[in-house]
Amino acid sequence: MANQRDIHDHWFNQAKRDGYRSRAAYKLMQIDDRRSVLRKGDAVLDLGCMPGSWLQVAAERVGSRGEVWGIDLKETTLHGLPATVHVLCGDAAHLIEAGLPPERRFNAIVSDMMPNTTGSRETDHFRSVGVCELTIWLAPRWLKPGGNVVMKLLEGSQMPRLLKDAKAIFTKVKPFKPEASRSDSTEIYIVAIGFNGDAIDPRTDPAPTAGPPETPEGW
Repeated sequence: MANQRDIHDHWFNQAKRDGYRSRAAYKLMQIDDRRSVLRKGDAVLDLGCMPGSWLQVAAERVGSRGEVWGIDLKETTLHGLPATVHVLCGDAAHLIEAGLPPERRFNAIVSDMMPNTTGSRETDHFRSVGVCELTIWLAPRWLKPGGNVVMKLLEGSQMPRLLKDAKAIFTKVKPFKPEASRSDSTEIYIVAIGFNGDAIDPRTDPAPTAGPPETPEGW
């Protein structure tokens, strides 16, 4: 249900006019317009896809020759989405168990995931770092060589370390704050271009040997 803050928000009202499920759609559009993370024909994995606005944008950007998979802990309806979109309900740390075919590979992983916030800026920052670490951990398992990642972070002290970790396996890594993000929010998106790490061959190693980073409490 919309609150008073949303009702007077430009992007909230624009999403209603344009038929997007949330104002977050414009964040991915603006990221892609500036950083070119999605291309026609791409396969895209959307982590934390509920309510589905990033699924909508990704499907539009990759077109009928592309494919979009999304996963969320909550059910996400396929109503109004094209047949190229597939939705799973489950934990992003356990994609195969949730039903993602183990042979799938993606040109991009996009993540608007965020753990439940506490109101403590530092605590929320560290929790968001944990979610980003999970996304980085998933990259070698699911990304094609040269693939891209977009992931949301709440700014804080661990941001330089997280950027360094991403730079170890991507050619170019930069933070980006879309215009559609609220001006009073600490959210920022890390955009990692050109996966250059060692991709895992599903024929010989169907899963990472190490376990995922610890999932933040409340996620």
